[in-house]
Amino acid sequence: MQLSTRGRYAVMALIDLATLQNGSGDEARAVKLEEIAKRQEISLSYLEQLFAQLRRAGVVESLRGPGGGYKLSRREEEIHLFEIIGAVNEGTKATRCDGVTGCMEKGRCNAHDLWSALGDHIESFMRHVNLKMICEKSIEMPLQAMAKSGEKVHVRIS
Repeated sequence: MQLSTRGRYAVMALIDLATLQNGSGDEARAVKLEEIAKRQEISLSYLEQLFAQLRRAGVVESLRGPGGGYKLSRREEEIHLFEIIGAVNEGTKATRCDGVTGCMEKGRCNAHDLWSALGDHIESFMRHVNLKMICEKSIEMPLQAMAKSGEKVHVRIS
């Protein structure tokens, strides 16, 4: 699975938004997309498209008028990576089949189960990781193989 610029830019922009809005709920300041576009070097028109999708999905809310802009609709720990990626129409499937016709004309390819399992792990990871974890660079994800021993794998982002 390769994440397109839509998904990557949406995540980058929301990290920036969370950092710039200074707080959560009513205390959070609205951030103008121009600020994010400049800081992240992303086209303003592209960000406008992404934020329209993020707003429709309930990830961000927009405020009009002087001091208007965007802010997160919920606390950072309530917004998961899977929701962000899904809001901008990114998929997490690693298989090439559509679930109806199969991978190939005659059905499933010989590696279907492998790619399907990988897709499940990717989705599980993305459902576990929230925006707060990403902003704080403290992503933890217990792997199933280590779950029995209680050991956790720590991923550090630098």
